[in-house]
Formats: sequence, C-alpha cells, structure tokens
Amino acid sequence: MSRLPVFGHPAASVSDLGGTSQQPVALQEDPTGGAGITVVIPPVRSAKEPLVAAETRTGLDTTAVIPYASSRASKRTRWLRAWMMTAPIDVVALLAPLLVTQNYWRGTLTNAGLTVAFFAAGGLYRARRHISILDELPSLGGRLLAAGAVVAIIAAQRHDSVPYVSGFMQGVALSAGLVIVGRAVNHTFILVARKRRWVEHNAIIIGSGPVGVELARLLRRYPQYGLRFVGCVDAPSRQGLGSIPLIGTLDDLEHLTRLMGCEVLVIADPDCTESALMDTLLRPASSRCDLWAVPRLWGSRSQGGYPDHVGAIPIVKIGDTTLTGPRWKIKRASDVLFAALALIVLSPVLLLCAIATFLDGGRGIFFYQERIGRYGEPFKVIKFRSMRPVDEHESQTNWSIANDRRVGPIGRFMRRTSLDELPQLWNILRGEMSVVGPRPERPYFVEKFSVEYPNYAMRHRVPVGLTGLAQVSGLRGDTPISDRARFDNFYVENWSLWLDIKIVLRTVAEVFRGGGR
Repeated sequence: MSRLPVFGHPAASVSDLGGTSQQPVALQEDPTGGAGITVVIPPVRSAKEPLVAAETRTGLDTTAVIPYASSRASKRTRWLRAWMMTAPIDVVALLAPLLVTQNYWRGTLTNAGLTVAFFAAGGLYRARRHISILDELPSLGGRLLAAGAVVAIIAAQRHDSVPYVSGFMQGVALSAGLVIVGRAVNHTFILVARKRRWVEHNAIIIGSGPVGVELARLLRRYPQYGLRFVGCVDAPSRQGLGSIPLIGTLDDLEHLTRLMGCEVLVIADPDCTESALMDTLLRPASSRCDLWAVPRLWGSRSQGGYPDHVGAIPIVKIGDTTLTGPRWKIKRASDVLFAALALIVLSPVLLLCAIATFLDGGRGIFFYQERIGRYGEPFKVIKFRSMRPVDEHESQTNWSIANDRRVGPIGRFMRRTSLDELPQLWNILRGEMSVVGPRPERPYFVEKFSVEYPNYAMRHRVPVGLTGLAQVSGLRGDTPISDRARFDNFYVENWSLWLDIKIVLRTVAEVFRGGGR
C-alpha cells in the first residue's frame, strides 16, 4: 500500500495542534519493511485532547481530525476492568458487620457471597459508559433485599429466635448502606479518572452517518465516557461523502485496530450489509475489541436492566463470545468428568450394544469415520456400526442412511435412541470432541456446505459435540443445512455453561422420547 492520506484527504492541517506550519499528517507504510503502517504526526504542545477538531454546529471539521497516542496514565491502566474496582469494594462493605460483632459470621459470609452473585447476574459488574449511582440504585436495592431476605429466612429456620434474626438484619442493613456509599464513592473516582484521562480506551466508530458524526463529537467533548475517539471507518461508498472524514474503510479495520491500539469498536450507522460487517468484526484483531452498538428504533427503549447511553444516544454492549479462559477450562474439565463417569455407569449398556451389533452384522462392531473438528482439524469419530457401506467413497459422500434398507432393526433402534453415538465418549476423553457443540461432519460435506453457506465454517470455532443445540431443536437427519448452521452459530455466540446444561437435559429427554434419526 502506498502513502494513505488521513481520512481520505491529501493532507490535514495541524495548526490547531500547536504546530508551527501546515505540515501533512498521514498514514504510510512502515519504513522498516514491516507489514504495518505508521502514523506521521508533527510535534504538538499538548496531549490532553484525544483528537483535534474545529467543531461546527453539524459535527467535525473535515480537515483537522487527527488522532494521536493516548496519555501515559491511560496506557498503564488499559488492563483495568469495571469489576476489578467495584467487586472488592462491595465485598469489603458486605463483610463490614464482622468488625462490629462476630455473632452472625456465617450469615454475614453467606449474605456477602449471595449478594455478589446476584449483582453479577444482574450485570452490576459490567462496563458502562454513563455512570450514575441513581441509575443503579433500583437494581442494587432489589438485589440487596433479595439476598438479605433469603439468608434471614434460613437463619430464622435454624435458630427460631427473633432477637437473633433482628441482630442479623441490623448487620445486613449496615452492609447494604455501605455498599451504596461505596459504589457512589467509586463512581465519583472513576468519573474523575476518566475526565483527567487517567483511564480511557481507544475507540473506532464504524459508520460515518449522522449518528457516527454525533458520537465522534460527544466522545471528543466529554471524556467522562472513558473512550478516546481515534477515527471512523465505513464502507468505500461513503469515502469522502460523509460529514466526518474517515481513516479507512471496513477492509482496513483489522489493520487500523492494531495500529491505533484500539480496544473498543462502536457500531453506529455503517453503509454495509450485516454479513459484510460480521465478516469484518470476526477477524482476529477486531474480535479482541469490546464491541458496542447504537440500537436504532427497536433497541432504544430496552425493558431489561437499566439502559446505557453516550450523550443521550442509546448504546448497548454486545456480549463477548468468550471461548477461552476459566469458564472454558471448566467446560473441558466437566467434559472429562462427564465422559469418564458415563463410560463407567453406562458400561453395561455399551456391552449390550456391542453384543447386539455383533449379532446383527458380525465382526467390526465399531465404525470409524473421518470428521472435521475445531479449527478444521480432522479426527476419527467412533460409533457403533449400524450398516456396512459399499466402500469408503460411499461412507464419505452418502448424506443420510435413515431410510436405507441395509440398516437392520437393531441398527435402526440404536440410531433412533442415539445409542450408536455412545462410543464418542472416548473421543471426548481424548479432547477431540466436547459433550455439547456443533455435530461433526465429514470433510466432503464441510467443504461443500462452506461454499454454499457462507456462515457454515464459523461453527468450527468451538469443539464439535456429542450433542448440540441444532439436534435438540429437531434439526437431525435430512433437515436444512442453513438452519443447522444458524443454530450452531447461535450456540457459539451465546455459549455459557448453563446453555450446555440445558442442551444436555433436552438431549436426555430426546433419548427417552426416541426422537433420533
């Protein structure tokens, strides 16, 4: 790539930065020969502003929007997250009654743990752009009362003493008041830190329409939202046409995210299709950023929780698809535990299935077939054989044998009850599969479906599973691939341990109902 002007203009004025001349500011190729591009910016007098702009009544001047490096303090605090300050303050406040008396230490500890869990479930540890204790107060009060009531009822049942419960509730009231005061002080400190730019995160706005222009102006003028606006990207169709200059197109977003040290992406009103936008956001560098979006008509009056906004423009945080970290390790540990216990408990059933398969078709009770797992890695799946294919080509390319006459009554029963899938518990122990995930498919069909359905390959972001959301939703056998892919990707995007538990419970119900193939 040759010299790339900032925001699509040959040169941008830096007189407002305090420079001594109208020197050009541009993005250009890395002179060291690296793959990146560097920002060429003249010396400036001050680094307090996230960008320099001559603001007009309609937005930003199209010749003077120049992002540059964040402050030293903000670079050192980028690793901070909202819960890292709020949760410890809550815990200290909830345990404060122990400083007065230790007579109710069990109830105090239980109340603290339950309250923190309620807060986490209610989203009270999530990042917010607009911070106000008054916005949080209804949710805080309701959860404090709920946790205190649960523990008080248990205490009343155990001790059957009005003075004991009364004394305990006085401690709960004290801790509740301290939680609210602690949160108010914490919010004040965060706002001061944001206004002084001790804590901020570089943000790129996706979209250069009216909403994008207004967001850029608000983030530039009001640092209390904790975002340093570094530029806008949009579709090539808006290059040079919008009210705000661009630092690049959607195709440049991956590169600009790394270049600018961007940690936040804000979707405003891009001029592109949803599929094109999703393709951009799922790229490695972009997917690591926090994602916020401006809901239009349907999401501006959310009924759940309490809404967030930037200068009265509604904004929502798109849930992270966390496929690594502690929760994912818990998933793997639960997979191993489940598979090991299932192999032990179901060993008599496995033995009966093996004998029945042998009587039905002779030797070769197990059927090995190549399937595609996570990240497109092939592996050999193990099943009880329900029929013998003519050759390997038929095995790999025959889509369904549900109505094949070569499937005997025993094989048909095992397929209907999914007993033929039980040997895949060994695949789970080996780490090739998970208990819950998209069902693995053969290489021939993976290649075919990936061409026909653009989102099909995205399902391989997680390990394949013994059961999956598509299967328990009735999408088994000869059902539309587009529907399966949509359910599989919904599972990936909304994965949680509770979702896995729900799918396992629904799978058990399907087995007993005989809803297999």
